[in-house]
Amino acid sequence: MKVEVYTLNAFAKEERGGNPAGVVLDAAALDAAEMQLIAKEVGFSETAFMEKSSVADYKIRYFTPTNEVDLCGHATIAAFGLLHSLGLAEAETSCTIETKAGVLDVDIGVDGLVYLSQALPQFFEKISAEEIAPSLGGDADDLEAGLPIQIVSTGLRDILVPIRSRTLLNKMQPDLDAITAISQKYDVVGYHLFALDTPDDAVAECRNFAPLYDIPEESATGTSNGALLCYLYKYGQRSLRKVEDVTFRQGYSMDCPSEIKAGLRLNEDGEINQVRVGGTVTGIERRHFMV
Repeated sequence: MKVEVYTLNAFAKEERGGNPAGVVLDAAALDAAEMQLIAKEVGFSETAFMEKSSVADYKIRYFTPTNEVDLCGHATIAAFGLLHSLGLAEAETSCTIETKAGVLDVDIGVDGLVYLSQALPQFFEKISAEEIAPSLGGDADDLEAGLPIQIVSTGLRDILVPIRSRTLLNKMQPDLDAITAISQKYDVVGYHLFALDTPDDAVAECRNFAPLYDIPEESATGTSNGALLCYLYKYGQRSLRKVEDVTFRQGYSMDCPSEIKAGLRLNEDGEINQVRVGGTVTGIERRHFMV
């Protein structure tokens, strides 16, 4: 069977960078083994497979080259940016998607900017700098002492790791085997590192490592940055001037500059009642694979 797969970049900063994803628009005839085979052949960190849903407007399954995951922010942005570019989804509309992380909302702006609403944040155990630092090729002093290393999820569990500066962030030499072992120990997808001394209006610059899922480093990570925004809000960072509309930088260490939009909506008591992550797409191409 020949399967049509679109490839494109989500969260690209202008025409450069971003995070590549594969998208199959009609995956109803594929089983999980065939989806996994296609994702491996595409070779990107995630490929999204779309089909009809009985509980939402669409159902999406996400596969890395080695595993199925519950949710992927950048592949969702890619999927709906693609639909908009092909004229299959109108601007200024909202829809729902069924995922293994729950039923979530997607909004498409007039300019093609796609926002994905994520699950509300969950905060889990904190981890010592002494345990994490060696797996990054550094020592505990490289990590920001004023913020905790903590597992946070808005759909996927990640270890959020504060780094003292962008210089140190970009010097980190991850030990992928050690990160894999720690990821298995804590049942997380991987590490999301960040530094707050950005050169522009971005809230943080980030790096993401998920070798457990065959992703040595990812240039733009939607779910992780949604979790990071919730974390920064929880710990009262002054860099958050307006939590409803912020920007994260990622991919600069890979020469794949990416810009991830994110926002929180709060209730009258200041509690988070919605988490959104958004971006645009570039570089749409169409390919075919046999399964």
